[in-house]
Amino acid sequence: MSATPSAQYRLTIRVKLNDSAGILGSVTSTIGEAGGMVGAVDLVEVDGGHSVRDIIVDASGREHWHRIISAIDAIDGADVIDTTDRTFLLHVGGKIEQHNKHPLKTRDDLSMAYTPGVARVCRAIADDADKAFQYTIKRNTVAVVSDGTAVLGLGDIGPRAAMPVMEGKCCLFKEFAGVDAFPICLDTTDAEEIVRTVKLIAPAFGGINLEDISAPRCFEIEEQLKAQLDIPVFHDDQHGTAVVVMAALLNAVKLTGRHLEDLDVLVIGLGAAGIAVTKILLAAGVHKIIGADSSGALHVQREDYLDGSLNSVKRWFAESTNPDCRSGAPADVIDGADLLIGVSGARALPAEALARMNKDAMVFAMANPNPEVHPAEAAPYVRIMATGRSDFPNQINNVLCFPGIFRGALDVRAPTITEEMKMAAARAIAAIVDEGELREDYIIPSVFNRDVAPAVAAAVAEEARAAGTALAGQEVGFAQGDTATGSSSAAHINDAHA
Repeated sequence: MSATPSAQYRLTIRVKLNDSAGILGSVTSTIGEAGGMVGAVDLVEVDGGHSVRDIIVDASGREHWHRIISAIDAIDGADVIDTTDRTFLLHVGGKIEQHNKHPLKTRDDLSMAYTPGVARVCRAIADDADKAFQYTIKRNTVAVVSDGTAVLGLGDIGPRAAMPVMEGKCCLFKEFAGVDAFPICLDTTDAEEIVRTVKLIAPAFGGINLEDISAPRCFEIEEQLKAQLDIPVFHDDQHGTAVVVMAALLNAVKLTGRHLEDLDVLVIGLGAAGIAVTKILLAAGVHKIIGADSSGALHVQREDYLDGSLNSVKRWFAESTNPDCRSGAPADVIDGADLLIGVSGARALPAEALARMNKDAMVFAMANPNPEVHPAEAAPYVRIMATGRSDFPNQINNVLCFPGIFRGALDVRAPTITEEMKMAAARAIAAIVDEGELREDYIIPSVFNRDVAPAVAAAVAEEARAAGTALAGQEVGFAQGDTATGSSSAAHINDAHA
């Protein structure tokens, strides 16, 4: 449970109050004394000598709710008559819905949008499949695909329980980049079946965002889909995390006067995110990396490498890092590190171990909701601290990456998202923070900075054009949202289908 009141535990408390002087003030003071944070107070009704009010309160957890409600009930003249969990209320009926772009008010409207006029458009696409990008939702639609096996900090909760997360991802796509996304939660954990299913639904989509699929299957699934589809496939848990970590690091090394090629890095957690972060670090010129999983530091002399029980991804990691074969728990191999990257779980090492890092240490502890080391405990030992949480400075959040990456890829119809496009995205995110603004608690822009997604999209599109992988010019983009404009998407007369 978080110790700090948070909007995720926002509660509307309906209270019946008598009309005695100061009763409302007594209630709000009691809530504050119980550790709650009062938001709005709304008058619902007045009846005789009583009033009914809705008080919105942020708490730190469900147990905290009970303490606050008990404290209110203990006040003479105040009775709690109802409570509403605001987070659950927000999810009622789901968080996304479909809207028609054109009204259907007349027979003429219907004859163009549906039968008989739609048949002409269908024939045009049948003759030239590429026209699907021009005359269907494919041009601006991404499938958010999950099997629910590695959801946030919840783990394997299954496809139905994963839906609220995938819907939330779709909300972010639309809000920050104008991309229409749809959640696809699959009732299978078989990698081959997932690949086959995604291939079967791919004709309707312009891109595939893989989400919350457990390692090591996620690597195999992504690689197969990238090889077999002609639209971008992006596993955000891997590459979104890696891109935003790289963006934060580009600014952190500026602030500390370091160079990437000189860094000594410890990575805790070798799942999807840890592997992808390591790959982007290596590609950027970082040479000295040690990775640790639940069995400690990984290297080619570790028993599970020698006996062949490691999966292929971890074997690659062992062969690509830690050449000195340093062994032990994270706290045993942290000596001399410049950067600690945590993508594992809460309290992965004691804060005191950070004292053995180099001067001006950088710590990116991204486990959610509780980081590998708490920022308050890390403060005496580190210069730059980043987490995955919104209530601490320097939030490393994938929403800085994936909306803009897909926006840019869709705009130029890039068939894949390359390593160069990811680095271009990282540089674009980092550049949002002007060097004059750069400081220890501001190395990465806010997730609500509306300049981020357009900058990432532009950088990704430009990289695709420079590499010769762009199949079209900008067709949708931010200015037009999902409205088809410009010569590439105008409905020119086609003699064959007029």
